[in-house]
Amino acid sequence: MKTKLLNDFQVAVVSNISERDGMGIEVWSKEKILIEIFRDDENEDVNITLFEESLPLNLIEECVEYFKSEIPKELDK
Repeated sequence: MKTKLLNDFQVAVVSNISERDGMGIEVWSKEKILIEIFRDDENEDVNITLFEESLPLNLIEECVEYFKSEIPKELDK
């Protein structure tokens, strides 16, 4: 579920099986990506990429919570 803060951004649930194996979320502001959180099934880990040098901590925390609510913990093998 998107929070009030995340309602100000575009959030997409994404999957990728060609370049890397996994799924995650992308957070966009207008036409610029800000954050990607990706569950890498091949390496069995989760990574967060920030595309801006400085982002509010509460935005990052809400993105992590959204990721946890939308992306299954089970790895696809």
